[in-house]
Amino acid sequence: MPTDRKKKGKSSEFHHHLVGLTGTNGAGKGEVAAYLMKKGYACASLSDEIRDELRRRGEEITRDSLIATGNDLRRKHGADVLARRVMKKVKGRTVIDSIRNSREVAYLRRQKDFMLLAVEAPVELRYERVKRRGRLESAATLGEFMAKEKQEMAGGAAGQQLRRCLDLADVTIVNDGTLQALHRKIKERL
Repeated sequence: MPTDRKKKGKSSEFHHHLVGLTGTNGAGKGEVAAYLMKKGYACASLSDEIRDELRRRGEEITRDSLIATGNDLRRKHGADVLARRVMKKVKGRTVIDSIRNSREVAYLRRQKDFMLLAVEAPVELRYERVKRRGRLESAATLGEFMAKEKQEMAGGAAGQQLRRCLDLADVTIVNDGTLQALHRKIKERL
């Protein structure tokens, strides 16, 4: 079971120029991004870079096509390509969503005042959230959902390395309660 944590030595002030978000599917990254936007942050998403690429290619946007295209872009242009693309658009305080490769983290750490926030929640709760949103796509059952997640956890150099990104996080928030509880945790840990 994931637990909330904050690495020692990090300031608790709400001042970071760039806040990167990583986390498991359905954990609440979008809710964290929405909260930070209310606090004056702009939002940029690595997944939106992949969606733009799929539109350029005239391909359908599904979870599987996002994963495959993201991996393809990383293979062809370097594992940090999505982070490089999104940073060209960043102006001011920004939350950067959908970080899934350790090279993306490494690139973003070289930017001004970056911190990485991981959002986690129990798998059954995440599955129910994704089911309610109608976004199960290629994972209709809890078992399929867990199998898809396992693939995302430990991809190769150009693939999704979600486990590594979670381990690299400066702060981890477990989103297993109410929206108000999530907001309180964000305030306490950033």
